[in-house]
Amino acid sequence: MAAVAGPEIERLITLLAKLPGLGPRSARRAALHMVKKRESLLLPLATALAEVGERVTVCSVCGNVDTTDPCTVCIDHGRDPSVIIVVEDVADLWALERAAVMRARYHVLGGTISALDGYGPEDIGIGRLVERAAEPGVREVVLAMNATVEGQTTAHYITERLEPLGVTVSRLASGVPIGGELDYLDEGTLAAALNQRRPFG
Repeated sequence: MAAVAGPEIERLITLLAKLPGLGPRSARRAALHMVKKRESLLLPLATALAEVGERVTVCSVCGNVDTTDPCTVCIDHGRDPSVIIVVEDVADLWALERAAVMRARYHVLGGTISALDGYGPEDIGIGRLVERAAEPGVREVVLAMNATVEGQTTAHYITERLEPLGVTVSRLASGVPIGGELDYLDEGTLAAALNQRRPFG
């Protein structure tokens, strides 16, 4: 496609197109909007991106990304220190925080065990998780893994590693989502819902 603007704007469009959920057309639309709102959007955004780029770091405690280490979640004294929620990725941590159901601590693995991709237990943060779970006062580890083969393989491995510690290991329930219609659900979700049924009321 022929360039419609100068190289600086074209570079902005190219970079925006690399973001998840943005293709070339959406990137052009976003870039044009930013250029039109230069003072109120483009310049503050450029400043924010530069600041985050300089300060972003991985939390040495849980693996979250933040501009402080330990991260904002880890230094929050209002959290239950006896519960650690294990997630595969930072995006999962942020999703659970949006739900605002449990104020616990987290542990980000940074991936899953996958023989196909060449990732073993030593390539993700399982060793550090075991160390944290062995700390005094930790009574439960919640495995919030994705319902994939790799996620379940990782969950089983973690359960085996944590067994000698005597902590409770639980996992997220799965099944029919709130507002979900059975006709639109896949067979795996329906099977999980039936297998994990519980008394009504």
